Amino acid sequence: MLAANLKENRRKLGMTQEELAEKASVSTHYIAMIETCKKYPKPDMLEHLAKTLEIESYKLFSVESDPNEPLEHLHQKIVTDMKQIVNEAVEKVINSKK
Repeated sequence: MLAANLKENRRKLGMTQEELAEKASVSTHYIAMIETCKKYPKPDMLEHLAKTLEIESYKLFSVESDPNEPLEHLHQKIVTDMKQIVNEAVEKVINSKK
């Protein structure tokens, strides 16, 4: 959860790993290791990273579900299916005129 939240909050600020590392005074490699679950920072570093990301430290561990996520997924599926149906219909019309 930490890795995903660190990455998500970094991206929300439009920061690269390099930019976060620079602002937090750590190496880019260190940030990459945390984001790939290969390193776990000490509590004081967690606080420092959270401050750098302008969030409360507990947010690095919180599981927040977006209530709109299932609807967005359904919407994307419907749009994708509709595009496929339209493309197939257009193809049939074009092939029938040949």
